[in-house]
Amino acid sequence: MPSPHVPSASRNLFEARESPPEKYLVAFSDGGARGNPGPAGYGVVIQDESGKKIAALSEYLGHQTNNFAEYQGLIAALEYATKHGHKALKVISDSELLVRQIKGIYKVKNAALQNLHARAKELIAKLEWFSIGHVLRGKNQEADALANAAMDKGMGRSSAPPPRDVPHAREFNGIVRDGKIEILDGELPEGTRVQIRAKPS
Repeated sequence: MPSPHVPSASRNLFEARESPPEKYLVAFSDGGARGNPGPAGYGVVIQDESGKKIAALSEYLGHQTNNFAEYQGLIAALEYATKHGHKALKVISDSELLVRQIKGIYKVKNAALQNLHARAKELIAKLEWFSIGHVLRGKNQEADALANAAMDKGMGRSSAPPPRDVPHAREFNGIVRDGKIEILDGELPEGTRVQIRAKPS
């Protein structure tokens, strides 16, 4: 069955302008529930625009669903940004449902999620710039590890500490000069693998 859609006029409610401001936060967010519903938790890794990690958030949520946990992770990221005076936030989530609901592509029919969706909208409205995007779970490893550690702790299990400095996808601006790509807003370590997406100049 195709997913429910909302009128196109409301789809851009949370769409950010194309380019982020000079200063912004990036939040890698994940949530999960073992058994769905079952023991649930979320994990969030907060970085600045250069990719430097500045916070790691996680919480055990008790007996909940995956989607409930995903929303709680998003809300935790939004609350962190607003509490610390940040006005711009980019969220990366491996929940396609969450991303599409926040963008207004899918309706929110679940009553419990409607309340969380409303809270997220309230927090987003406090920001001057907001963006949310979907990434595959393999690109969200540190947030996933934090969520699992929260679930383990809540269930009374010991778990290995979440990995440090798990590399995330990062975006750079660059320009081609003499047939070589020159990075304009940062440096990359030797041997870094990159994917290039050319944009018209």
